[in-house]
Amino acid sequence: MRDRRGEPLSTDDPAAVERFDAAVTLMNGYFTDPLAVIDRALEERPDFVMGYCFRAGLLLIAAQKSVEPELRRSVEAAEALAGRGAGWANDRERGHIAAARAWLDGDFHRTPELYGRVLERHPGDLAALQFAHQCDFFVGDAAALRDRPASVLARCDPELPGHGFVLGMHAFGLEENGDFAAAEEIGRRAVGLIPRNPWAIHAVAHVMEMQGRSDEGIAWMAGREADWAPDNLLAVHNWWHLALHHLDRCETGAVLDIYDRHVRPRPEAIGLELSDATALLWRLHLAGIDAGDRWREVADGWEPMAGDGYYAFNDMHAMMAFVAAGREPAAARLAATLARRAAGTGANAAMTREVGLPACLGLLAFGRGDHAAATDLLLPLPATARRFGGSNAQRDVIALTLLEAALRAGRVEIARDLAARRIELKPRSPFNRLLTEKRLNLG
Repeated sequence: MRDRRGEPLSTDDPAAVERFDAAVTLMNGYFTDPLAVIDRALEERPDFVMGYCFRAGLLLIAAQKSVEPELRRSVEAAEALAGRGAGWANDRERGHIAAARAWLDGDFHRTPELYGRVLERHPGDLAALQFAHQCDFFVGDAAALRDRPASVLARCDPELPGHGFVLGMHAFGLEENGDFAAAEEIGRRAVGLIPRNPWAIHAVAHVMEMQGRSDEGIAWMAGREADWAPDNLLAVHNWWHLALHHLDRCETGAVLDIYDRHVRPRPEAIGLELSDATALLWRLHLAGIDAGDRWREVADGWEPMAGDGYYAFNDMHAMMAFVAAGREPAAARLAATLARRAAGTGANAAMTREVGLPACLGLLAFGRGDHAAATDLLLPLPATARRFGGSNAQRDVIALTLLEAALRAGRVEIARDLAARRIELKPRSPFNRLLTEKRLNLG
């Protein structure tokens, strides 16, 4: 049989195909709950190979060690079915299995490459595209964030279902490569085709953030809140974006209100949501704004997963929380864990060695008041931080911390250069001026 975009599935069950299509659409829009939908399909058809492939992809893009047992179960179930011989899994499904197996084995860069191979033969596979896109984000492959969706757009009929979701991915990739005008135009076109398109809405918000268009950013996000906020797995991150626009206008009351109502971590918060909460509070921390008891909750959330060896980007945010909350023992343990991991092999070891460890050591030095050491450790990172994933907006927290460390260390020339660069990129940003011109007497 074939899915709604014409790509082959090895099942002969129309109900399984229907559930798979529904789950893919939910995932493309980040709406809940694609995992529940695909689990229902697997309950009804335990031999549905693509069901296990899709389930594995959903779990791996959580980028969290706690889901690893379920990820392994899904990969092994798919492998067992595929191992029965011809007819049990087609080449598309075998490609998905190989990609998920690579992630499970710790080869984060190989995973999007293998999903990309699936797309070469099956460009309509929106599950493979989504999984590849998220993995490209995790490993900081900006070119692939732009080019994989572009290839699908070039090869697939725009009348096929989900075209607006592909445009949204392309818009984000263009933004991450600095092509802001095209990113905004395509992002708006994507939302025009599929209004409930949180990733495309988020791509346009990124453009406005990078250009310092905070008034427009607030209007854009607030005007489309009904399309991205309810029942959505990306909602916390999009609230974070709205808060950044308010922060850019130095509206700290609005920032804290958004934090308390929408970003403050729930007990079950995943690492990506904890990262948003942490990064928002850290920006306030750098500006000298007291977050009160909020740091305790964030640090509590990081304690079980910090240093679990899974994703260096998360480790940096855990270190921020431990430093701000005054949890010196937890911060020291995390630093020691990262040092051991950096000496190892694999994708996350490389991420840790190149960015994660120096970033965390710089944050630890900052928290201990050794601002000269923090400056030295953080100074090379803005140029290389892409290697451990995240977006340009997320990684900006490193540059902000470096600027504050240089100021406190009395490294005036470094601070002036950093300040001038920020003002050049976002000349209309009141927050930039608060952190730069006012502190350095540049105005």
